[in-house]
Amino acid sequence: MSDKDLIGEDRRAVVIVASTRAARGTYPDRSGPILVDRLREWGFEVPDPIVVPDGDEFGRALRVALSSEPDLVLTSGGTGLTPTDLTPEMTAPLIDLIVPGVAEALRAAGIAKGVPTAMLSRGLTGLAGRTFVANLPGSRGAVVDALEVLEHVLAHILVQIPGSDHESA
Repeated sequence: MSDKDLIGEDRRAVVIVASTRAARGTYPDRSGPILVDRLREWGFEVPDPIVVPDGDEFGRALRVALSSEPDLVLTSGGTGLTPTDLTPEMTAPLIDLIVPGVAEALRAAGIAKGVPTAMLSRGLTGLAGRTFVANLPGSRGAVVDALEVLEHVLAHILVQIPGSDHESA
């Protein structure tokens, strides 16, 4: 990708990491910095990742992020099967339009790379107002795989949201 083709040029993004242990300082967040670095490479204006515990605190952070109306919100973590993995449940009420194909492609990419547990991710993708939201798993590998998938469709997604690639009737 050349500099003239920056996906995020003149766009804002927010990264939220749902990890109770990282939020408590038990270990450092490893997925958020990967997301932020790549988004910045793509030209997005994006602050450092917001790291919060799973559950209600994640939901509050997501609502705050969406209130600032960024173009993109990527979340990491909380998409599995443990009792505290509530990212999809916190995201769903805020989504106006579900875009299931992107979530399906994210899972399929992991499976294709030989990670059968990728099918267990319950992450959602969709629009909250004019913001595209994607729930990604919390592992570094899954985040890298997800970015590879998103790189090929994100520019088109972001252009479609305001209707810019279609003639007005």
